Amino acid sequence: MAEVKIIADNTKEIEHAIDAAVAKALEAVGIFLEGEAKDELENSPRRIDTGNLRNSITHKVSEDEVIIGTNVDYAIYVHEGTRRMSPNRFLRNAIERNEDQIVKYIENELNNAVK
Repeated sequence: MAEVKIIADNTKEIEHAIDAAVAKALEAVGIFLEGEAKDELENSPRRIDTGNLRNSITHKVSEDEVIIGTNVDYAIYVHEGTRRMSPNRFLRNAIERNEDQIVKYIENELNNAVK
């Protein structure tokens, strides 16, 4: 039977590379979805009064997630609708319409990390 010797333990380097790839993928997804959500509002048949909501959409990356959103207080009413206004789910639509692209961003970065 052949003898196996471990010369170096690269576990820490691999973990670091994977963590960096995840962070890079999440940032790419955030930038992409931020643009898609803005496009969703821009191309909506509903009118845009000031562009304040569209311009306020941003993203934030944390350790293991990316958050796409806005700090405009009326955004929830636009997104979910009211009794007098149908919903314009610009965030949800941007995510659901691009699920395959989101997966590709993550797969590409992870594949590049382990090469």
